[in-house]
Amino acid sequence: MKQALQAFMKRPTTWVGIITALMFQVIFSVIWMTGYNGVTDRVDQLRIAVVNEDQQMGQRISSGLIENLPFDMKKADSIDEAKKQLDERELQMVVVVPADFSQKAAAADGTASIQYFINESNPALIKSIMSGAAAQITAEVNRQAVTGGIQAVLGNMSMPSEQAAAAAQGLSQRVTSDIQSTNAVKGMNNQMVPMMMVLASYVGAMIMGMNFEQSSMATSASVSRWRRFAARSSINVAAAVLVSLVGSTLLASFGGQMDQGFLHIWLFQLLFLLTFIFVSQMFLYLFGMAGMLFNIILLSAQLVTSGAIVPRELLSDFYIKLGDLLPATYAVDGTMNILFGGPAATPDAMKLIVIAIVAFAVSVLAVAVKRQAVLQQQPSAVIAGQRR
Repeated sequence: MKQALQAFMKRPTTWVGIITALMFQVIFSVIWMTGYNGVTDRVDQLRIAVVNEDQQMGQRISSGLIENLPFDMKKADSIDEAKKQLDERELQMVVVVPADFSQKAAAADGTASIQYFINESNPALIKSIMSGAAAQITAEVNRQAVTGGIQAVLGNMSMPSEQAAAAAQGLSQRVTSDIQSTNAVKGMNNQMVPMMMVLASYVGAMIMGMNFEQSSMATSASVSRWRRFAARSSINVAAAVLVSLVGSTLLASFGGQMDQGFLHIWLFQLLFLLTFIFVSQMFLYLFGMAGMLFNIILLSAQLVTSGAIVPRELLSDFYIKLGDLLPATYAVDGTMNILFGGPAATPDAMKLIVIAIVAFAVSVLAVAVKRQAVLQQQPSAVIAGQRR
């Protein structure tokens, strides 16, 4: 047993494994604890638009909401424009005061509704926060409407007792919520798909890149640097096609929600998986096996900043700007649009293409620089040999 322990501890790979496990703990703890710190204190960064179509009570209600709610409030002139911004995730909720709100709220036995539109193609936390906000808004507006109703009743004390009783009963609930969800997500399993796809894709790309790096080192004596790079790049593309096809097929087989169809999600997964491969292997080209440390950092950072778990609007400015540079942000955004509904994923695809091209170009440069360093070392070795 002692001899076996000594043999294991003499191997560099044993120490690398221990250090890797340790670094996972350190990196995830630091990034997640700092990234999610103060998230609940930043609800004022969530954006809500108020559309008022009622020219009586609606004016006072909409102004009160914009001034008093603890969110980033704005007034929208058109429901269609507000819904478009909601669809593009520029807004988290749209509040509409209908044109007949005052008329229904003033009626002795009537109730008025405030309409709320929430885009479910977001992290689940958005729907939870906005649903709570809608309940608070309705309660406050109902209080104002009841106050107005009481004044009307007191101003008409000559009404028969039966009508007074009916009016009093109606005053308890004059305003109700009409919450309408756009791009509805069907079940928690579908809600978690964007995070699952990003996590599986980047971890798979990391592990595949690590093994490719070991294969590259093993064949370095018999295969030239550029041929190894060309072969590795070709295998990367072929593997991305196969892996993304399997992933999208399994998603469809288990009844995954696909608003824009199987072909769209497969091609988009192919794109962001290939981007993940190029980015993760870029660090291996630059730093060798030590590049895995950067991949661990990038994995943790992307899970925090991508918007798959917590809305990006609730993060600090540092992590929001960091997420703008990382591919998972656009992978999650485009995946939500394709799976649950929303605008086309073209802008996200273009940004992924740019990131992939940059990562590939850096990898090519790293191969060229290392080759030049090897050529510079060879004459020195020859001269040293001649002197001997």
